[in-house]
Amino acid sequence: MSAGNLAHLFDIHGQSPDVVAEVPPRLLIVDDVEDNRTVLARRFERRGFHITEADCGQAALRLVEEQEFDLVLLDIMMPDIEGTEVLRTIRTKHNSASLPVIMVTARAMSDDVVQALQIGADDYITKPVDFAVALARVNTQIARRRAEQQVLKAAEALYKSKEVLEERVRERTRDLVRINEQLKDEIIQRERSEAETKYLAHHDALTGLANRVLFRKALKEAVDALPNAGGVLSVLFIDLDGFKGVNDTLGHSIGDALLCNIADRLKTMLANQGMISRLGGDEFAVLLPHPTPIEDASAIAGQLVQKIAEVVSIGGNEITVGASIGIAACEQRNVDLDELLRNADLAMYRAKSDGRGTWRVYNASMDEAAQARRQLELDMRRALSVGDFRVYFQPIVNLQQMRVTSFEALLRWDHAARGIVSPGEFIPLAEETGLIVPLGEWTIREACRHAMSWPDNISVAVNLSPVQFTRGNIVGAIVSALATTGLDPSRLEIEITESTLLERTDATMETLKQLRSLGLRISMDDFGTGYSSLNYLRSFPFDKIKIDRSFVKDVQNDEESRAIVQAITTLSTQFGLVTTAEGVETIEQLRYVSREGCTEVQGRLFSMPVPASEIPNLLRQLSALKSDS
Repeated sequence: MSAGNLAHLFDIHGQSPDVVAEVPPRLLIVDDVEDNRTVLARRFERRGFHITEADCGQAALRLVEEQEFDLVLLDIMMPDIEGTEVLRTIRTKHNSASLPVIMVTARAMSDDVVQALQIGADDYITKPVDFAVALARVNTQIARRRAEQQVLKAAEALYKSKEVLEERVRERTRDLVRINEQLKDEIIQRERSEAETKYLAHHDALTGLANRVLFRKALKEAVDALPNAGGVLSVLFIDLDGFKGVNDTLGHSIGDALLCNIADRLKTMLANQGMISRLGGDEFAVLLPHPTPIEDASAIAGQLVQKIAEVVSIGGNEITVGASIGIAACEQRNVDLDELLRNADLAMYRAKSDGRGTWRVYNASMDEAAQARRQLELDMRRALSVGDFRVYFQPIVNLQQMRVTSFEALLRWDHAARGIVSPGEFIPLAEETGLIVPLGEWTIREACRHAMSWPDNISVAVNLSPVQFTRGNIVGAIVSALATTGLDPSRLEIEITESTLLERTDATMETLKQLRSLGLRISMDDFGTGYSSLNYLRSFPFDKIKIDRSFVKDVQNDEESRAIVQAITTLSTQFGLVTTAEGVETIEQLRYVSREGCTEVQGRLFSMPVPASEIPNLLRQLSALKSDS
């Protein structure tokens, strides 16, 4: 029923001979998102509604207590009081006839909707809101409410005029017939969509595979059936290797198409051997509920790894990704489902750590490794709070001037019980847990503080993690460190790798521009190890590139390494950049990189990383280089 018909039916814009025109329908919109309220309010007001807004459950209950409304549009998900609890409170004082309530939800047919209908909701609307549907349902409920109110008024008027009452009853009866017919039509449409809605509640919308809810239900049923079926139940966790790169380079539409392609390949390969589920993102799971020896489950995992690794053509792009698979087995009914799933997840991460593109079967040592990792994380947090980390410095020598021009700051951890912990062990964990953000900020402050005690012509270089760009306020941290220590920005150099540029490229480039505006120098570290270094040099004016130590190490024996070093130095010259060769350990390596045109060198030939206290003595020792050259 349109807003115009509603106005005509209830004399909103005119008067009957004996009834004063009713006020416009009063609608209370409850949603914690202001934009949602604003859009709905504006559109309903255009159709003659009087709108009141509430941004939380408490405000809604207060308004219902203080004012009279024809209907409440109530969002289920709110931060203070959930919509279902607000509805429950309303129904203690107002029934559906006196105050209809329509729930608004982003999850149609979810448990929340079912609960709301059971409590006493009159209807529901799904997000994003289709306004035509919302208007029709609001009009229907208000029409029903007002029709019922008018019936009551007509009954009261019976004592005054039997003829008027009979006419009123006939009119309202016709109105109710029309409303009931409309409700019947909506019920028919809703019944037609129930099957589809139920399907979507248990299946992944993108791939059509079972979702996490259905997978867990099937897993419980399979575990409960173990005493009768016998044998072994196996769960396979699959995580794609390299999928993020596809999304970053080719876009999410290609990534989604790839996920659908992989889902089809899994269904074709496994056929009726088990349930396949997409758990989310690029994670899949397979349940092998039939009696399946662990050797057979491993064989299936190996076949899946090979199948997923096949090259496919999508949108004119030849794409290949890998897969790491974890397997967990169960032979008894009383197994804890969460523990079984966690074991499969642990095995999958072991497969990733063992080189990716493979599979691993869970064993107790993996749990021990996870516990050890957790303990290391706790130790890191404690070490950061008590100041157990140290910054060491390795000199960088300019070959033309034969002097130390800067020091690279390197984070070190002397664990109270374990001794020296390798950066290769704790840095990846710090990045994964987010601890690299406070660790990195502390390192920048320490590096700047120590650099203030050096000669003015010596700068300090600090490595930045990709996580600091995506999860931290790196610009604010550097500004704070410079302001606190008083270090000239031109004496601070930051080093980033290509992996940093792969994360949120536009945002990262904007951050780099802000850092450049501060007066800092910016270097690309480990140059040559990625696949798009040249593109980044063209998109941002770096000051320096550092040749990865893996190329310097083999320049004497490996022709390919020599060619890469030559190409990088030539490229640096063309771009007008400083070139630093990392990992110089022998005189022969020094002579080679010097001959090829490297500007600077860094490595054990000159010094290992040393504590800040040893830098004055180290500078005196290295000052002899210039006089000896």
